[in-house]
Amino acid sequence: MQTRILKDNDLSYAVATLINGGLVGVPTETVYGLAGNGFDAAAVAKIYEVKGRPEVKPLSLLVPSIEVAKTVCAEFPEDAYILAKTFWPGPLTIVLPVKDTVPSIVTADGDTIGVRCPDHAKTLRLLGLAGVPAAAPSANISDKPSPKNAYDVLAYFDGKIECIIDGGECTIGVESTVISLVTKPYKIFRQGALSEEDIYKALKKHQN
Repeated sequence: MQTRILKDNDLSYAVATLINGGLVGVPTETVYGLAGNGFDAAAVAKIYEVKGRPEVKPLSLLVPSIEVAKTVCAEFPEDAYILAKTFWPGPLTIVLPVKDTVPSIVTADGDTIGVRCPDHAKTLRLLGLAGVPAAAPSANISDKPSPKNAYDVLAYFDGKIECIIDGGECTIGVESTVISLVTKPYKIFRQGALSEEDIYKALKKHQN
C-alpha cells in the first residue's frame, strides 16, 4: 500500500477512504489522529492493529457537530450542551452513555463513549462529507510521541494506511481534556489542553 499525503483542499480520496473502511491520518488543533469509520467495526479493528493498541482501551469519536454527537450518545444532558457550545470546535472530549449504534469494539465493550468536535477546517469538512463519526486516537504507535504534523504520521504508518491529510503543524500540540458527565459531579479523566478551571467557569455561569 502506498500512503498518500493530501496537500490540497480536494478531500474526495480521504472521504472515500473513510466511508469504505480505510484509515486516514487527520489534523486537529491538538495532535494528528488516526481516523476510521466509527460505525465500521472492521475499520476500528485496523486502528488497533496498526497502532499496536490493546483492544481493552476504548476509542473516542470525532464529530462535526452536536447533532452528530447525539447520533452516538444515548443521552446528551444540559451540561454537555453547555460545554459543547462553549468549547467546540476545540480540545474537549465529553464522555457520555453510548448508543447501541456504535460497535462495541469502539468502546472496548463499555457503556460510554467519548465525543469531540476538533478545531480544524479540513477534518471538519472530511467528517461532514463522509457523513460518519470517526474513531480517531492519536496517530502514533502506542507509547510513542503523538504526531504534530503529517510527516510525523507518515514516519509511523507509511505503507500501513491509505492517506494523510496535510493540515500543517498542530496549533496546540497537546491532547484534549477528557471529561466524564456520566456521573455527578463530573470527573476529569485526562487533563489536556483545556483547563478544569475553564470548564468549571462555563458550567457555573449557566447555573446562575
